[in-house]
Amino acid sequence: MAALGACSVGPDFVRPALPYAGRYTREPLAPATIAADGQAQHFTPDALLMADWWRLFKSAQLDALVRQAIASNPTLQAAEASLRQSQDNLRAGYGVFFPHADAGLGAIRERTTTSQQGLQTPGTIFNLLTLSGTVSYALDVFGGERRTVEGLRAQADSQRYASMAAYLTLSANVVETVIARSAYAAQIRATEQLIDLENQQLTLAETQVRAGTAPYSTVLGIRSLIAADQALLAPLRQRISQSEDLLATLEGTMPSKVVLPDIELTGLELPADLPLSLPSDLVRQRPDILSAEAQLHVASAGIGVATAAMFPSFSLNGTYGAASASLGHLSAANARFWSVGPSATIPVFQGGALWYGRKAAIDAFQQSQADYRQTVLAAFAQVADCLNALGHDAEALQAQVEARNAASEALSLLQANYRAGLVAYPEVLLADVQLHEATVAWLQAVAQRQQDTVALFEALGGGWWNGNSPAGEGGVP
Repeated sequence: MAALGACSVGPDFVRPALPYAGRYTREPLAPATIAADGQAQHFTPDALLMADWWRLFKSAQLDALVRQAIASNPTLQAAEASLRQSQDNLRAGYGVFFPHADAGLGAIRERTTTSQQGLQTPGTIFNLLTLSGTVSYALDVFGGERRTVEGLRAQADSQRYASMAAYLTLSANVVETVIARSAYAAQIRATEQLIDLENQQLTLAETQVRAGTAPYSTVLGIRSLIAADQALLAPLRQRISQSEDLLATLEGTMPSKVVLPDIELTGLELPADLPLSLPSDLVRQRPDILSAEAQLHVASAGIGVATAAMFPSFSLNGTYGAASASLGHLSAANARFWSVGPSATIPVFQGGALWYGRKAAIDAFQQSQADYRQTVLAAFAQVADCLNALGHDAEALQAQVEARNAASEALSLLQANYRAGLVAYPEVLLADVQLHEATVAWLQAVAQRQQDTVALFEALGGGWWNGNSPAGEGGVP
């Protein structure tokens, strides 16, 4: 039996092979994006990806918000509690490898009848006190218990990586929401500045109308434009409120009690050097892929458990105790009893339950294999999307910079020509609108570039393997 105990039925888990992919995108990736708004982003293969990657935006206020969210977010706390639960289940599972000892104490008063034995003699009434101890040890001959513990260990690994994924998603959501809030605030300021300028122009136009040098339609056109621009402010303020409520939720506090710093969009520094993991490394770094791999391991161990259930199970049992009619006689020699010996349970007929149970375990393993492949494909697609997006973001931003500069120059020239009486005022109004639209589009392009940079850090796994874990053994950086 000791020799048989060294084997375990069912497949031994083998990690999935690394993907044969030299790059993420269909076309070879350029080493850097174009210089947009005076800055290019460089892709550096195999460079160190910081665990606290959000610090690359060089904002102490942003860093404080992310760390506060990590410390107080209920979703992350729930993930960590689930991790601790899986680790405790694993520790409990190890108990199967040790002998189990139980003590028993019983006291009964009983009346028996001899009629049950076909006799006509009167029954008797007696007391019985029993004190006993039992020791049992399961012989894991076919490895079913070892496979069970293996599955618990893999489940703990899966939950550990799920906690890391929750940490990564949380930090990315905080940074992206801060960027969006800052962009909305910048758009509001740009719109308010434009409205102030238009009010000044309205005052000038009213003066010209009173002097008879301009038609009243000019005043009406400016008022209409001011009203249209003011209508843009309410939706932007609503988006700011929504982003602040989301940040409060991420920070683990009530929206009415959250205190958020004012972070300027232009105060966030765009990371210029972007670490880029090799495709073969990505599957060993992304938490969702590692969690899917651990679930595949759980399913593999389940096949072993189901297979072992089809074979006999063995155990060693020993009992020692004493029984007497009174407490004082429990120590007497004739009151003692004991038993020791092995036992075996052999499944003979289960109506196909064990056979199909093993088939179901194999099906579950095949499902986990498909889920793992899908997770890997989705991860590679996400990285490819982020890399392509950053290249396109740079092109779009540079185009918006040029459009904004051109609109600003056009407005300045038209204002000078208007003061000189060379152009009609509607042309100035049109230039105002074009400059505002160009400014808002530029702000949106800046925010989009920063958010896609955050998405790339998230897609690459967040660099958790390069940092220490303040959460301790839980494994959450």
